[in-house]
Amino acid sequence: MDALDLIRARVRACEAEGVAILCCPEAILGGLADQIADPARLAISARTGQLEAVLAPFASEVTTTIVGFTERGEDGCLYNAAAVFHRGAVGGVYRKLHPAIRQSVYRAGCHVPVFRVGALTFGIVICNDSNFPELANQMASRGATVLFVPSNNALSPQTGGAAIVAEARRVDVATAIANRMWVIRADVAGQTGELTSHGSSAIVDPKGTLVRTAVALSEDVIAATIEVTSRVAAGDDTPAEQSTRSIAARPPSHSRKRGYRR
Repeated sequence: MDALDLIRARVRACEAEGVAILCCPEAILGGLADQIADPARLAISARTGQLEAVLAPFASEVTTTIVGFTERGEDGCLYNAAAVFHRGAVGGVYRKLHPAIRQSVYRAGCHVPVFRVGALTFGIVICNDSNFPELANQMASRGATVLFVPSNNALSPQTGGAAIVAEARRVDVATAIANRMWVIRADVAGQTGELTSHGSSAIVDPKGTLVRTAVALSEDVIAATIEVTSRVAAGDDTPAEQSTRSIAARPPSHSRKRGYRR
């Protein structure tokens, strides 16, 4: 089953369970451009209708999907991006601000947007971006009460392993507590070739409690029902009209991807 078929199947399953938001891992469509000889062949334009055409099979009146992909920007550059696909339309795109420690074919994004679906205001950071606490802080100050973290921790045995999961957990818990927000990470899991990901998918509540964690080294789906609040001003949370929202994070078996870095 390819990525499109797998995501479509997950969307249909989420619809049946009433899940409002499905978060997929980083670069779930095509993998990471840094790992192939012709990275431009993965690129999808978000401005020409191409992205909406690719994501059309995921259209749903119930479930909004956050999908990682390689974006071809209007400047011709490649961006590691995540799209918010809501009711058959692209509601917004986040571009990774910190693509790699050393070098990458991806250009760094420069915006810190927040998104809204129904009563829920949320932010997105991609993998390594979660190591920069100012990003979550900016999003929280603009009303975000949930942070989604599409990730890709498929690494070599020398650089990956269970320690990466522990570090991701530490970062997510610290972010949740510091900003009084839910943190939902969706990672790849399993082994392909020389790369392995133990899978760091988890859901952390605003008190820093691990509500759900994924099974190590296996494809898994985790979900939680959260309290939706509206952050009117810094430090002021008030109930929104819709009081609960189901959220799912999904780590599929991966194919030639890598991601999270310190």
